[in-house]
Amino acid sequence: MLSLALAGKPNAGKSTFYRAATMADADVGNYPFTTIDPNRGVSHVRAECPCLDREERCGNCRDGARYVPVELVDVAGLVPGAHEGRGLGNQFLDALSNADAILNVVDASGATDAEGEPVETGAYDPVEDVDFVEEELDLWLAGIVERNWESVSRGSRAPDFDLEEALLALLTDIGASDPEATATLRAVEYPDSPEGWTAEDRERLARALRERALPIVVVANKADVAPEGNVERLREAAEYVVPATAEGELALRRADEAGLVRYRPGDPDFEVTGELSSEQEAGLGQVRDVMGRFGGTGVQTALDTAVYDLLDHLTAYPVENDTRWTDGQGEMLPDALLLPRGSTPRDLAYAVHSDIGDGYIHAVDARASRRIGEDAELEEGAVIKIVSTAN
Repeated sequence: MLSLALAGKPNAGKSTFYRAATMADADVGNYPFTTIDPNRGVSHVRAECPCLDREERCGNCRDGARYVPVELVDVAGLVPGAHEGRGLGNQFLDALSNADAILNVVDASGATDAEGEPVETGAYDPVEDVDFVEEELDLWLAGIVERNWESVSRGSRAPDFDLEEALLALLTDIGASDPEATATLRAVEYPDSPEGWTAEDRERLARALRERALPIVVVANKADVAPEGNVERLREAAEYVVPATAEGELALRRADEAGLVRYRPGDPDFEVTGELSSEQEAGLGQVRDVMGRFGGTGVQTALDTAVYDLLDHLTAYPVENDTRWTDGQGEMLPDALLLPRGSTPRDLAYAVHSDIGDGYIHAVDARASRRIGEDAELEEGAVIKIVSTAN
């Protein structure tokens, strides 16, 4: 399962985002380090269910909206100097290391300072929080590289020493995948000998690794109360920026659970279906105004952006019956799996189960009712029958 981690300073709204995205209990408070131990829960990204192309719905979606599980981790708030262990820095950064992508939750209203302490709305520039989180991660990784550099230097004394191999081993030892490590080395220029490396060289290597191993989506939270221009400036400061109101999303999900509204996470609007008090009506009316400005609450969009845009994944649906799109028990489209774009039917087979992959024979594109090659690249919403000796 893909893992997304929530990063950011205290009081930016990470725990509210977590509760809204998972509907799980998490401490929420207006003081630093409300979260001490990481909260881990299951959230979902939203895809268009293939059953929309059939006469009947599959029963595993909400009127065509398919929600595919991902892990969401909410960790302690980050403060300046976290890479040196300040605050709960080491715990925070260690918890991030296994994430596939990071959602940097920023207080777009500018109502909290660098330490997460409340200030007057607009008094703090939220753009500083974009660079701040990146820098703390870069320096943390640079510190790890620095602490492991002696082993690279010692290895260089061997007659068959290869610096590229040593660097690849170093990067994979600290958590990078083989593709991430290779791409990192291709992206930077560096001295030919370990003795020629400076602290700046190691920091440059760490930054290049972070950009590939820990890519970031900026969540411009509290966008509903942000001063004019703040969201746009955040959009100029980072490639992936999503305006959001985590409180608005949480209110909608609770109202949906209570039968007061009909709302599917990610919808641009909602429908009132129950009796609302005047207070509820006013509160939901404010949420609707925000959704009209930004096309939704932004919470689902942030999750989707991280998985489908930043990580460039797609959704594939393995089935056993390629005519009815069902499994062995007759359930239609029972599973939805996230795979990197460029994945093949064989990759899907291994994602289902290693035995299915090992016994792979061929695959059938259930949409087109034809056999496809094992090297064919899957597309978003692919419905695939895997024929394997393990079936």
